Amino acid sequence: MISGFGPFALISILTHLVFIALSWWALQAFQFEKLLRANHVVQARVLYILASIALGSTVSNFFLDYLQWSQQLPMIFS
Repeated sequence: MISGFGPFALISILTHLVFIALSWWALQAFQFEKLLRANHVVQARVLYILASIALGSTVSNFFLDYLQWSQQLPMIFS
């Protein structure tokens, strides 16, 4: 049981990074510049970063939960 924590931790880190990068890429399609004030570039980039972390972490947690549940599903029949 304890030996399974290492690979799961590595998978968790990698999926969080992948989904954060993917959400950063996807958020580039939105034109937030029209909603923000002029000359607030740093704040706009921080908003992009925080939004991509929030969205990427949420999607990654869903993916990891689904993966864990699918691995636990055979235990119903044992």
